[in-house]
Amino acid sequence: MTQRVFGIIPARMGASRFPGKPLVEICGKSMIRHVAETTLKFSEWNAVYVATCDDEIVEHLKGDYKVALTSSHHTRALDRVAEAYINECSDPRDDDIIVCVQGDEPLLDVNMIAATITPIKNSSHIRATVLAMPIRNEKIWKNPDTVKLLFNDEGKVLYTSRTPVPYAKNGFSNDLGAYRIVGVFAFEWAALKEFTEAPESRLEQLEACDSNRIFELNFDQYVARIDYSECFSVDSPEDILLVEKVLKKSGQTNV
Repeated sequence: MTQRVFGIIPARMGASRFPGKPLVEICGKSMIRHVAETTLKFSEWNAVYVATCDDEIVEHLKGDYKVALTSSHHTRALDRVAEAYINECSDPRDDDIIVCVQGDEPLLDVNMIAATITPIKNSSHIRATVLAMPIRNEKIWKNPDTVKLLFNDEGKVLYTSRTPVPYAKNGFSNDLGAYRIVGVFAFEWAALKEFTEAPESRLEQLEACDSNRIFELNFDQYVARIDYSECFSVDSPEDILLVEKVLKKSGQTNV
C-alpha cells in the first residue's frame, strides 16, 4: 500500500521572539500565506492543513486553506502537528508520513519538502527526518535563533543546539561543516505519536529544540541534506528585510 503523506503547517500568534509573525506582511502577502502557497505546490499530498489555536489566523485563511484548530497549551510545534493530524485524519495509519512545514519559512521551495520525505520512503529503518542546510555565514552560526545540528557519517542526528556547534578552534569557515535546521520535519505517524506522548526532555527544554526529545526515545532522526541557498526563517522583525531582499531579487513579490 502506498504511504499517505500529510502536510501540516503549525502557526501561532504568541511566538515569544516575534509575536504575531504569521500575519506579518512580506512583499504584500502574509508570511503564513507565503508558506501555505508554496507547500501546496508539492504534488504528493493527501491533505494539507494549517494548524493553529488562534482565531486571527483562522479568519485570515478562511475559504482559501484547510485549518485544523488545536489546543493553545502546546509549546512545541511537533506536538501541535500531532494533534492536528489526529483531529483531521479519521483513519490514522502507523506508516502515514506527517510533514511539519514550519510557518516561519517563507523562502521554502517544494524541493525541500521532497528532500525531507524521500529518505523515509526509500528506507525501511528511517522513521524521522529533518531538513539540514550548510551554514555559510559566521553570524548565522553564532545566532541563537538558528538551530544547529550535529550528525554522524550515516546521517543520524546526534544533537541539536542553539550554540555554535561544532566547536571551531581556528574560527568559523565553510570547511567546518556546520549545518542548521531548515524548518521541515517528517515522521511516520507511529514515530510522531511516540514523540508526542513522551514528556518534554531536559535537553529539549534547555535548548528549546523539539528534536532533542528524540534522544530520550527508542528511534533515531536522520538529516535530509540540501545544498546551500538563501533560505532564511523569520525569527525576529529584522529577518523580514532579509526575506524581502531575496524575494525581490527572485521576482517573487506583490509590490
